[in-house]
Amino acid sequence: MQPFVLYNSEQRKKVEFVPRKEGQIDMYVCGMTVYDYCHIGHARVMVAFDYIIRFLRSQGWQVKYVRNITDIDDKIIARANENGESITALTDRFITAMNDDAARLGCAEPDEAPRATDYIDQMQNMIGALVDNGTAYPSNNGDVYFEVEKFAKYGHLSGRKLEDMQAGASERVDVEVEKKHPFDFVLWKHAKENEPSWASPWGNGRPGWHIECSAMSTCCLGNHFDIHGGGSDLTFPHHENEIAQSEASTGEQYVNYWMHVGFINVDGEKMSKSLGNFFTIRDVMEKFHPEVIRYFIVSSHYRSPVNFSDFALKEAKNALTRFYHAFKAYEQVYGNTVVETLETTLVERFNTAMRDDFNTSEALAVLFEVIKELNRAVKEENAEQSAIYYSTLRHLTNILGLGQHDVDDFLKSDIGQEALALSEEQIADFIQQRVDAKKAKDFAKADGIRQSLLDQGVVLEDTRQGTIWRRAD
Repeated sequence: MQPFVLYNSEQRKKVEFVPRKEGQIDMYVCGMTVYDYCHIGHARVMVAFDYIIRFLRSQGWQVKYVRNITDIDDKIIARANENGESITALTDRFITAMNDDAARLGCAEPDEAPRATDYIDQMQNMIGALVDNGTAYPSNNGDVYFEVEKFAKYGHLSGRKLEDMQAGASERVDVEVEKKHPFDFVLWKHAKENEPSWASPWGNGRPGWHIECSAMSTCCLGNHFDIHGGGSDLTFPHHENEIAQSEASTGEQYVNYWMHVGFINVDGEKMSKSLGNFFTIRDVMEKFHPEVIRYFIVSSHYRSPVNFSDFALKEAKNALTRFYHAFKAYEQVYGNTVVETLETTLVERFNTAMRDDFNTSEALAVLFEVIKELNRAVKEENAEQSAIYYSTLRHLTNILGLGQHDVDDFLKSDIGQEALALSEEQIADFIQQRVDAKKAKDFAKADGIRQSLLDQGVVLEDTRQGTIWRRAD
């Protein structure tokens, strides 16, 4: 297995990855809080780690991928009360929706998807260890807090120092009189009226958000594992707090490498419901094919901020369509059987790009070279070279999770477009009329049919195997 480098957020630089166990990578990614439909920021995290894991596995690594589900939280409780439904009904519904969205985006399921409510005992055990060793304390009101001043490394991940931080600097930090320090964070919340709760040594209550991930990750992967990932917004305080409570409770290093996915802005501004620029994955899939959304995400480096807009998605659609046109041109002549022989120089250039902190922008540039060579080989009727480039393109796009749909279905997809006025049978009839007109040398009529179809959103393409059609972009 070839080595690769990744950007470790904790070290603030790219470093060579060294596994804890030869040939194996254990990875935990913070998942969704399931009180609503997933938004496009969630889509970026889903897709980024999906293609990262696809690539690692293609290189021979054994990857264990764990992505949790937060199914108990203030927002979940509030939304369930607002809807007049049980928390279980709410979370089950949105877990199903989340999994459906991920599948439509071409994401494979995690190896494990632990739900927070299944790990309450493990959370209590971890909290108990922290209380016993003096790094956590119960308050008078029944809450249990982690004492940040007892953990010397606190702030190391985010580059913050306690003495420089002001109370209330983060929207997730509450200033409460029960705390010894303003940045002490809650591990166990005392039960409030009409809220779900579990019995504990500190009274009835429920876990804090941060302890959930520490318990689930260490239960699934052990006290010390390779990679922890999530969105950039989780670096502080969530991941910072995970490190503190995990290492204080186990006495071991928690994680070797931290990976954070960049933000998505919408038309240049941070996505926000108050700004009216908040989009769920389902909102966007009503206007664009799911794989177009995936391509948009893949086309930017996972750490870079990206600007989401209709224009950017239309560009993504045009770029992705080039892949399907190349597939179509080959398959019209030779079918869709792949061969074992690949173009090794281009494959290695792709792998080199991906081994450099998963540089998908450079990897896609290689794929467009493959497309160019494939189209050339097909035009020159070089069957052997065509098969090699076609198989190379199929192999590499599969690693990125692209090109996963039937070629004709993708090219004729009407997602986000008005329905065609013509049926497929009517289009086929017009194509035959055009063929007949060309045979009769009535080229004016043939051109008129082509233009009439184009005016109705149908593009004709003449190939050696006959005329095919697709929807106009």
